[in-house]
Amino acid sequence: MKKIIIAMDGHSSCGKSTMAKALAKKIGYTYIDTGAMYRAVTLYAMRRGFIGKDGIDEESLRRELPQINISFGHDSEGLQYTILNGENVERQIRGMEVSGNVSPISAIGFVREAMVELQREMGKTGAIIMDGRDIGTTVFPNAELKIFVTASDEIRARRRFDELTVKGESPVYEEVLKNVRERDYIDSHRAVSPLRKADDAIVLDNSNMTFEEQDQWLMEQYLKAAKD
Repeated sequence: MKKIIIAMDGHSSCGKSTMAKALAKKIGYTYIDTGAMYRAVTLYAMRRGFIGKDGIDEESLRRELPQINISFGHDSEGLQYTILNGENVERQIRGMEVSGNVSPISAIGFVREAMVELQREMGKTGAIIMDGRDIGTTVFPNAELKIFVTASDEIRARRRFDELTVKGESPVYEEVLKNVRERDYIDSHRAVSPLRKADDAIVLDNSNMTFEEQDQWLMEQYLKAAKD
């Protein structure tokens, strides 16, 4: 089997990361969560006071962007976590406050340029699975396998609600649903690298699929694309 790049794009909370991680573990590929990278930038901006009622202080964020170092680590069970300037911030970046601010941060041109450059550097050796919003269209337009994942907004909101509840938070479903819809709109209407399906991407609507069915489907697509 040849080593390929697998690009997984799609809407928020549709299970891209879960699927990508599972496949990466099975086939021995490196998984890169690009959404976590934008969330880490968002958390940094929040901590520095760059996000306020009047919007985002882009000038300050641009000035300090070179100081933001993002990498990934693995715990004793092999689970990946996000590191921001030496700190494990995996839990912090998954909260509703970061979720409510990540799309506007992700829409900033110089932020996307910096993250895309870092993502391309991470994936230049191949044998990677990378998920996000613009992997198959901007980051790796020549990826051998492109998947576009989607599901109904209500189902995605319920998945996100359940995820937050398991983590001990107390989300309100209506607020989660509103956040999902707002993120969809911002992601698909931003000027730089908007969310869209690559022309050669395979669509997966997993609204009514089990995890096992998703994993099997994805493995089949990988085996077809990676044939020598």
